[in-house]
Amino acid sequence: MGKLVCFSVVVAILAALLGERIYNFRKRCLASREIGNNHLPNCFLLKHLDHGSEDITIMPDGLAFISTGLKYPGLQATELPGKIFIFDLQNPQMKPVELRMPRNFDLDSFNPHGISVYTHQSDGTVSLFVVNHPHHQSQIEIFRFSPDDSSLVHLKTIKHELLHSVNDIVAVGPESFYATNDHYFGHELLRAYLEPFLAQPWGNVVYYSPEEVKVVSDGFYFANGINVSPDKRHLYVADILDHNIHVFEITADNKLTAVKTVAVGSLCDNIEVDPETGDLWLGCHPNAMKVFIFDPKNPPGSEVIKIQNILSDRPLVSQVFSDDGQVIMGSSVAAPYRGKLLIGTMFHKAMCCDLK
Repeated sequence: MGKLVCFSVVVAILAALLGERIYNFRKRCLASREIGNNHLPNCFLLKHLDHGSEDITIMPDGLAFISTGLKYPGLQATELPGKIFIFDLQNPQMKPVELRMPRNFDLDSFNPHGISVYTHQSDGTVSLFVVNHPHHQSQIEIFRFSPDDSSLVHLKTIKHELLHSVNDIVAVGPESFYATNDHYFGHELLRAYLEPFLAQPWGNVVYYSPEEVKVVSDGFYFANGINVSPDKRHLYVADILDHNIHVFEITADNKLTAVKTVAVGSLCDNIEVDPETGDLWLGCHPNAMKVFIFDPKNPPGSEVIKIQNILSDRPLVSQVFSDDGQVIMGSSVAAPYRGKLLIGTMFHKAMCCDLK
């Protein structure tokens, strides 16, 4: 009888713990949130981008780099290899162009995630940094962009034990960058199912250069998008499961000093920064449960949030765009350029809109 009582107590405790974890996970995913439509004018879907446009970054001349075809545990994905496209916002009537990849590169396992561009001051050449997940691993690819023939030349693959679950990246030198690790565990199933369920602050930010590699910040529930201010003095990191944007000051030794956090009320993914105003543009998931449990009859919505004056005492957080998923599903990035906005998604389309 005593053993039966003990067993019943253990079962009750485990059931209570399980219930608490489920409640906590649903709360972090904003599982009860429904979103209406707040559309922008003159929107159109981009051609050729039917398998996502997870990250977008735009050059000063209006040329946008777009990563597509991400395969991420637990999410909708295509079986086709990933690709990189360019889209000219100075000529938006043109279709996106697929960049030709180098022959010496493993195209079959190419699985691009976050991207970042670095322009070399010496000669103006452009390097594209790509987070790549071949065979569910994490590594960084550095390419040289060749505009004459719309191709990429592979320069280097970077692997390191501290770069074990990279989500996004921001380049700060020819081979230097900050990167977010969104998970702690290396095993795919643990990362996809157990870790989000546990919801512990195990994510971090890593600084990498050929001279040193180090963790410069930790304590994130799910470190996601990352970017740098136009003057290169501050770093921004999205903690998607904590619904916050973290602001750091970059010190002389490339370490980070926490400045503040800004609540956004949504699950914000990638961060783009307006080079003229310094405003942050965020592609967000209004309800992440609809992303994890995909139902085409009740699709995941999309949301774009802008943060103005983020370094001030009163940052202004505003919703610029929202859709209930009938037009565009699972927005992951929003990139502005001279009155236009590119909205990318994890596994759906990409859209271009006028901001006015």
